[in-house]
Amino acid sequence: MDKRSLIIGLHESQGVGWKRIEQLLNWDDNWVHAFDFSPADWMERGLGAELALKLSKTFTSSWIEERLWQMERKGIFAITIFDPEYPVLMKETVRPPWVMYGIGDINLLDAPSIAMVGTRLPTAYGRKVCTELTESLCNRGLAIVSGLAKGIDGQCHEAALRCGGKTVAVLGTAINVVYPPQNASLYRMIAKQGLILSEYPIGTPGHPGLFPQRNRIIAGLTHGTVVVEADTRSGSLITADAALEAGRDVFAVPGPITSPKSRGTLDLIKQGAKMVIHAEDILEEYEGVLPALMKKEEENRSSDELTDEERRIYHMLEQSICTFDELLIKTKWEFGHLHSVLLSLIMKKAVVQLPGSVYKVI
Repeated sequence: MDKRSLIIGLHESQGVGWKRIEQLLNWDDNWVHAFDFSPADWMERGLGAELALKLSKTFTSSWIEERLWQMERKGIFAITIFDPEYPVLMKETVRPPWVMYGIGDINLLDAPSIAMVGTRLPTAYGRKVCTELTESLCNRGLAIVSGLAKGIDGQCHEAALRCGGKTVAVLGTAINVVYPPQNASLYRMIAKQGLILSEYPIGTPGHPGLFPQRNRIIAGLTHGTVVVEADTRSGSLITADAALEAGRDVFAVPGPITSPKSRGTLDLIKQGAKMVIHAEDILEEYEGVLPALMKKEEENRSSDELTDEERRIYHMLEQSICTFDELLIKTKWEFGHLHSVLLSLIMKKAVVQLPGSVYKVI
């Protein structure tokens, strides 16, 4: 048995937690015969009698093969801390997951990224700020990592997808369980265009305690964590603490001093978190570390690459977002011609189409 199969099998065995796996891995390297271990063999490695008896009966090659087949059938991949694809930033944290499960684009595990989190009941101000920051960061090449919760988390994911950016949703449930249920369609969209990630395998029972644990993954995958809106008891502050524990940056968006949703973020700023007013406040922290992201958006797109007609539309959209019908009126072009020019701009990643046939520059 290879070490990868071993770690997946242990991780999926009930009663074997993070610390126990660490102890078992440090015990010895004689794991090739683990499928044949007797209860005494498991007890010799520090397990209690009840768990040792259970593993001696269930920890078999056919059981692990069945688990892997179930994952493959559902489009789920498993990545262990021993795999080359395991994210480097996550390895540097205090307690990295032994195994993570994913659906979607595995390349996003090592993409330059920022975590954005906040209250489940945001104000209109929080939703607006969240959307604007997400779009700006995505347009500069950063992926947005959040927790698929309702409120700010969901808003971040939706904004990233709308502007053609990348997003990673880290679950506090089993990889195949959507919570909250009303985010089921968002879950499916992220699975197709981004990455769904969880530490918890198929069949893990739901429990409120799993959500604080997943926050360390949100923070650990990223260069920094932005808290948009949060009260003083918000779970978002747990993510901020996890970021600090991992040696990552913490950013906070200021809000009205009269708003309960701003108390947590204002406290973070008083404690030393960097105040964020616009995306540049975040990006400037990584100059030299992520040099490709430091160019201004307009420098990333040479107007020489656009035709005269494309440049005309582009300059219109620089002034304000427009619907297709508004552009028809302004240009006085034929429907098919305008559609062709807009499609070319989208292909050149100069313009993005939003819901409702609305267009804006990237």
